[in-house]
Amino acid sequence: MASEARLYTFSQQTLDKLRQFRLGTSRAKDPQAVIYQIDKHSLEIAQSDDQTYSNIQELADELPDHSPRFVLLSYPLTLPSGRLSVPYVLLYYLPVTCNSEIRMLYAGAKELMRNTAEVGKVIEISEAEELESIEAKLGGAA
Repeated sequence: MASEARLYTFSQQTLDKLRQFRLGTSRAKDPQAVIYQIDKHSLEIAQSDDQTYSNIQELADELPDHSPRFVLLSYPLTLPSGRLSVPYVLLYYLPVTCNSEIRMLYAGAKELMRNTAEVGKVIEISEAEELESIEAKLGGAA
């Protein structure tokens, strides 16, 4: 992780937003998601917009067709045992149509983003439509 930490950067504002999102969503009643991207020139990882998405369909509509993104997702669900769980995961959105340079840029930052955001799990998705079945991937009751 040391080499990634030297290559990619987070502003203090972004670090504060990551922490605030992680702490603020643990008791949320609805799904909460924010989209992060890497600036190709400065290699800074930052939130792509100031919006927090609570609708999975809106989130899917915002994901670009040809560019990867990191999506932090807090998703309340009921486990098969009946208990409520709120998994906090990193969705690594990597469309098959993106070019190899961008693909490598995001692949190199994946573990740094995972560790910095303090997520419990990374789920890789290649198309926005996969968000429709995210509850099954998180292990919730159908």
